[in-house]
Amino acid sequence: MKKLVLTLGIALALFSANAQDKKPVTTVTPPTNNATPVSNADIKFEKLIHDYGTIKQGGNGDCEFLYTNTGKEPLIISNCQGSCGCTVPSCPKEPILPGKKGVIKVHYDTKRVGAISKSVTVNSNAKSGTITLQIKGNVEAAPIEEPFPSQKTTTGAPFEK
Repeated sequence: MKKLVLTLGIALALFSANAQDKKPVTTVTPPTNNATPVSNADIKFEKLIHDYGTIKQGGNGDCEFLYTNTGKEPLIISNCQGSCGCTVPSCPKEPILPGKKGVIKVHYDTKRVGAISKSVTVNSNAKSGTITLQIKGNVEAAPIEEPFPSQKTTTGAPFEK
């Protein structure tokens, strides 16, 4: 019992000594002003939705979204993210100069049968902020090809009715 009380007393003493050494953490927030820095780059897409219509399973699932930098500074696309693993966007890494055009390529995996309704989120330094592009359509199942039945040779007597 004495060992237990002694151990608890030492642990308490160490804990209180350690707690006294710590200084309270104060956070200083810089003064905020309502004028947030805004980029003079802006992005304008020719279309925000691509409709594949009806395509065959395993067909071409590629599409492109063309855009123009309508701002006065270089446009930097920092991230393009598909809504799932079957939608893979490809965005340019280099800045797009004012007045110049660019393209975001999107590949949809057409192995999945059924309706398509996916999105691609585009983050950039544009005034307009984050843009969401959409793809839609329907993937039709490919016909199942069965081999033509071959003539089977029968053995034995013919069957009569």
